[in-house]
Amino acid sequence: MKLTKGFWQTYKEVPNDAVVPSHQLMLRAGLIHRSATGLYSDLPMGLRVLQKIEQVVRRELNRIDCYELTLPVVTSAELWKQSGRWATFGNEMLRLTDRSGREFCISPTCEEPIVALFSKTVRSYKQLPVTLYQIRTKFRDEIRPRYGVMRAREFNMKDAYSFHIDPDSLRETYQEIYQAYERIFNSLGLEFIVVEADGGTMVDGDAKTHEFQVLANSGEDRVIRCTSCGYAANIEKAKSKRSNVEFDQSQQELELVSTPGRQTIEAVGEYLKIKPECSLKSLLYSSVSGTGADATEEIALLLLLGDDELNEIKLKALLGGDHIAPLSDGAIEALGLHKGYIGPAQLPESAQSRLRVIFDIAIEKDVSYVVGANQVDYHFRGYVPTRDGEGQWADLRLARSSDRCDSCDHSVEEICGVEVGHIFELGQKYTESMGVTVLNQQGKAVNPYMGCYGLGVGRTMAAAIEQNHDQHGIIWPVEIAPYHLYFALISKSDEINQLGVEIYQQLVDAGVEVLFDDRKAGPGMKFKDADLLGLPLRLVLGERDYKESGKLELRQRKSGQSLEVSPKELLPTIKRLLGELRGE
Repeated sequence: MKLTKGFWQTYKEVPNDAVVPSHQLMLRAGLIHRSATGLYSDLPMGLRVLQKIEQVVRRELNRIDCYELTLPVVTSAELWKQSGRWATFGNEMLRLTDRSGREFCISPTCEEPIVALFSKTVRSYKQLPVTLYQIRTKFRDEIRPRYGVMRAREFNMKDAYSFHIDPDSLRETYQEIYQAYERIFNSLGLEFIVVEADGGTMVDGDAKTHEFQVLANSGEDRVIRCTSCGYAANIEKAKSKRSNVEFDQSQQELELVSTPGRQTIEAVGEYLKIKPECSLKSLLYSSVSGTGADATEEIALLLLLGDDELNEIKLKALLGGDHIAPLSDGAIEALGLHKGYIGPAQLPESAQSRLRVIFDIAIEKDVSYVVGANQVDYHFRGYVPTRDGEGQWADLRLARSSDRCDSCDHSVEEICGVEVGHIFELGQKYTESMGVTVLNQQGKAVNPYMGCYGLGVGRTMAAAIEQNHDQHGIIWPVEIAPYHLYFALISKSDEINQLGVEIYQQLVDAGVEVLFDDRKAGPGMKFKDADLLGLPLRLVLGERDYKESGKLELRQRKSGQSLEVSPKELLPTIKRLLGELRGE
């Protein structure tokens, strides 16, 4: 591609709303253009990267006999009502009506339409297993779009769905997809880990689900990893144990103590001269199931060690409602409780009958703690859970880097990543709710089992930049670079200009992906653009240097190493360097 005929513009300034490197660099390097909040156009350079990622994805999925199709972007509400998700998906689903008043949505995901298609085409176990995939636009009306294409409202995603007669077949395909994802991200030259994850509303119960996380300091996901046994999980799913804590073992008598104006764990601890973990944090949460007149509410009083944080994902799985949220100040007052002084001891009658009391399992059952006394300006000292309270025990706390591994007791670390892939065992959730069956080996109608496998194409591009950049710009892995070679011509001589055109054509004919910078601009501008775009190799034909040495300069973007090459040596040298970058 000749830049004099190209559609490409770079920018010096960093947009105010771009806070992560990938967002900044994709805008500055002319890969994307912001059309509206959370909506981006893919420009020619960015589109080439996306197409290369898609090419690798197709190669690996076709290799394991997955079949590509496309589903409509707009889908009927009837399908979502069959599964029950029309009412529960939430405001991320963009809904609309056509001229006849029929309801539709722009697909945020495609379990429902793929199940509907399957039900019309597959009748028997003899046609299973089958895996179908598409690379298609999705839309989710994010409440706070951010980080460029990593959290956009419209995005490009590969979603695949497998159907099976039994769980064993599902597990086999799940593992095949797992391994295909590993090959995909290895081929793309990305450093990643696979972690246990929470399935959210996608799955029922503890069905298997994994995330593929590209490691990046600015990644929005937090991952807990054991440095000994290799256990890794998204922080929302991670199970770990607190490091040893010296608790008050005295089991002193319950004592009411004055704590005027002290409403936080930190303030109470400073006033009573105790560590935060020697207090119990009391949180009130509401769990709502159903909608409208059929909605039911459960209120939970949650007790955690004072320096721990609540894991809302674990809580939602425990309570089982459609929506959970902290109880409002008004609802707290209606229970006869006082914010900042809530505790499990001597609850008022107005609250006792309504509250489900849950203790986190990190709390030692037979030691003394400080808790709220349910009176303004007062706390209890000497609260012992097994002596003074009643309730159930569950894993509620959020794992953290100071913890120990639940499996091997070794210390764990917290790292950041960008989620680029997520795979699920869906079981029979969608085929049951939508009434889809096939005949099994005995001729009986049964609901088939499903798997779901997502991969964010745009997110993968952004994650690659997060992991591969410096202060000058992007450093593309060779597999997904928009072009392999940036060829800068710096000359006012007709003779050298003609040589540049001839070299460019030779490279193109030899199959080298080359971006020819034949613009009438100085070397400073061209070199800055070259570093910003970050192609693996930069070739420079400079009039003065060539006339002196008869050679061109060839420089690697990542290492900064350069060498002088004659026109005759150029093609084999470029192919050798590209091969080395690919690890060949």
